[in-house]
Amino acid sequence: MPVAPTFERPLPAAPTVSGADTRSLPRQRALLSWLFAARTLLAVGTLLAAALIWTRTPDVSFIFSIAVLVTLVATAYGWWRVRIRGGEIGSVFLVGQALADLGLVTTLVHYASAPAIFASLYVLVIAGYAVLLPPPLGVLVTVCATILYVSDALLGGSSGPDAAFWVQVVLFNVVFAIVAVLGHRLRASDAQQHTLEYELRRVRLEADEILQNIRSGVITVDAEGRLAFINPTAERLLGIDGDRLLGRPILDKLHTQSKDLGAAIVAGIRHGRKVSRGEGMVRANGRLFPIGLSTTTFQPEDREVPSVTAIFTDISELKQLQELHRRAERLEAVAALSASLAHEIRNPLASIRSACEQLARGKHASEDDQVLSGLIVRESDRLTRLLSEFLDFARVRATKSEPVDLLAVAKDAARVVQVHPDCGAQAAVVVEGEETILQGDADLLHRVIANLLLNAVQAARGQPVRVTVRVGMLPANELPHGADFEQAVRLQVVDDGPGIPDEIKERLFQPFVSGRPGGSGLGLAIVQRAVEAHGGLVYVETRIRAGTTFTILLPAHVMAEGVA
Repeated sequence: MPVAPTFERPLPAAPTVSGADTRSLPRQRALLSWLFAARTLLAVGTLLAAALIWTRTPDVSFIFSIAVLVTLVATAYGWWRVRIRGGEIGSVFLVGQALADLGLVTTLVHYASAPAIFASLYVLVIAGYAVLLPPPLGVLVTVCATILYVSDALLGGSSGPDAAFWVQVVLFNVVFAIVAVLGHRLRASDAQQHTLEYELRRVRLEADEILQNIRSGVITVDAEGRLAFINPTAERLLGIDGDRLLGRPILDKLHTQSKDLGAAIVAGIRHGRKVSRGEGMVRANGRLFPIGLSTTTFQPEDREVPSVTAIFTDISELKQLQELHRRAERLEAVAALSASLAHEIRNPLASIRSACEQLARGKHASEDDQVLSGLIVRESDRLTRLLSEFLDFARVRATKSEPVDLLAVAKDAARVVQVHPDCGAQAAVVVEGEETILQGDADLLHRVIANLLLNAVQAARGQPVRVTVRVGMLPANELPHGADFEQAVRLQVVDDGPGIPDEIKERLFQPFVSGRPGGSGLGLAIVQRAVEAHGGLVYVETRIRAGTTFTILLPAHVMAEGVA
């Protein structure tokens, strides 16, 4: 079942050794802190007791003072080692702390007037270090405690150990066994829980990293219509500030930016309806663009109304690519029809022209007949030239594939256009860029650049114009969505001329469409066919009295048509 994102920014860091959280077993540093606190209280109490009995038994008070001093030094070092220096806590350090505790307890048991009371402190020491130490070292601490207790009883007592004493010795070992087993199980459970939490946070961090960087917008709205999550791409596409709106009602804002997106989310919240593959429009950042849209719902067990996650993508480039491909398919169909009609018309037209010439040269041809025959011949020649352009348009093919320096081709085309009659002193042609190698047909690419340059010069109609050709590699992150090549070469022809009227712009690459009187309208259609033959794309951006930019993207490697 898909789950709506529930994490917030920023996510907490993965758990560390020094952290303390709610677990079944306190962390090692927390246990040591409690142990240091208890040891300090016991040492202070011992020191006060020694001060009270100093006048009666100064030798005992002196020994107590020495034991307390050693204990406080061990505690101070332990606190510095655990809380200030940090780092890994080793077993040697823990065993040293255990010996300090056993020394203090043994001193109390030996010199106190009621040793049985203080003997219970051995149980606390054994239980504490059974949790802190691995089982073998825990056994070592228990054995040391037993030896100290038994030795003190055998060497210091007058009547010797009794039954209660041996029961207490057995109790030491039983307590250790129980605590060690429980501690081992708790440590294993704690380690498993720690691993699961770490993996959960790692997965959440990875998911957050993906959602923050993908090129699709992701937005989650809870059952109350409040914004639960939004990634940077969604913020950019919708033109909203996600940090400011997080946790606040968002549906009205969504309806303003995109009625389709808002309606899809509302349908998910109210009716649990999901959208698998939908489209809509977004108006944001001063532009209107299409989006591809899908939604999913997540309903928590404690709520009757689900939250909705929507994933949407700007598909304006994809739509543009689809239109480019449809335009290429239409041109291909027109080219095939043009070739067929040209062949069918050309031969009869040649026969008509020849017959008219013979009639005009006949003995009985009058002056009117000759004038009419001359008119027919001239119009036949014009139709023949037009048919030649049709065939030229239909025959556009990349007949060879070889390494071509596009910058050198552009410079050569610019030199040809600069000496054209339509390009006078009022037109400046500039070529910029660096050596750019691609696989293609040099003659066809030369024709593309020359056509675009000549169109820009002729569109100026004698007015001053500057035309710039830019050649270079296209950065990978600027490649349009849906383009089926990885490495692209970019060719741009930019002019500051009058621009292209809107009524012509929509049909610019169609045959017989021209904004120049006397133009055949096949120049840009040939450009489109030549670019398509190289597997490329051609875009146009224009504004009235602000110039026009033709952008051509070509794959760096392409196979020529019909070349094995």
